[in-house]
Amino acid sequence: MQTAYISHPLCLKHDMGAHHPESPARIHAIEDRLIASGLLSYLQRHDAPAATREQLLRVHDGAYIDSIESIAPQQGIVQLDGDTAMNPFSYRAALRAAGAVVLGVDLVMAGKVENAFCNVRPPGHHAERARAMGFCIFNNIAVGAAHALAHHGLQRVAIADFDVHHGNGTETIFHDNPRVMLCSTFQHPFYPYYGADSGNEHIINVPLSAGAGGDVFRSAVTQHWLPALENFKPELLLISAGFDAHRDDDMAMLNLAEPDYEWVTDVLKGIAGKYAQERIVSALEGGYELHALGRSAQAHIKALSGL
Repeated sequence: MQTAYISHPLCLKHDMGAHHPESPARIHAIEDRLIASGLLSYLQRHDAPAATREQLLRVHDGAYIDSIESIAPQQGIVQLDGDTAMNPFSYRAALRAAGAVVLGVDLVMAGKVENAFCNVRPPGHHAERARAMGFCIFNNIAVGAAHALAHHGLQRVAIADFDVHHGNGTETIFHDNPRVMLCSTFQHPFYPYYGADSGNEHIINVPLSAGAGGDVFRSAVTQHWLPALENFKPELLLISAGFDAHRDDDMAMLNLAEPDYEWVTDVLKGIAGKYAQERIVSALEGGYELHALGRSAQAHIKALSGL
């Protein structure tokens, strides 16, 4: 079975300014590597639909959704916080980014693909129920997880997040929902300065110190994520795929490389194969050094596809 590749042209039109690191070039960096490697031709391509209000309301407050729609500018840029802004295309791009994960869930649940990668932006894992932050507007991976629970009737959904920043939004949304397990590695102390002490039986946070490399990351996954996931037995596995822990990415100070992303993908595929009928949906989060981003995402998608 194929891997789905889900994106949308609107994700290229969301632009927060000429010097903002979360830029449209990120989408191109990944797609260019997939084309150059020949991998893209083996993927099943889909345009992301817009997430519906019903889908968003499972994880976001209605008043927040309304406010994002109402302040979307007709021209220029509007700041949502110090890091996060909207241009005239941002609201619709955010709907497509969340909708991509919903589509990925539907495709894997229907058995039409084994797994999916969503090359979308804005990213999502910092977005809380009623707050945009950290480049994120809607929490894409959370929308997908909640859709899997509500629409497909699943009882156990796991999210693995290896972005260099802790997915505070994902944690706060699901902190009191034992049907969702979040396994997260992240640099700490570091933005958003959260997660080191907030876990519970289904929130598995593993803070990493600045300078940590692939050996430390792999130990964290092996010692903390895997026993929890084995015990949880997820029926679906979602991945917040941030590649900003790469050693070449100057947004942070971890030292991962492409083989680490390939390794963790293979490990997660093992869990999905054992408990989730191979079902994985991965969505882009961070990753800002464009060459490293392209190479890392290629390694991740190649491992997902088994090619």
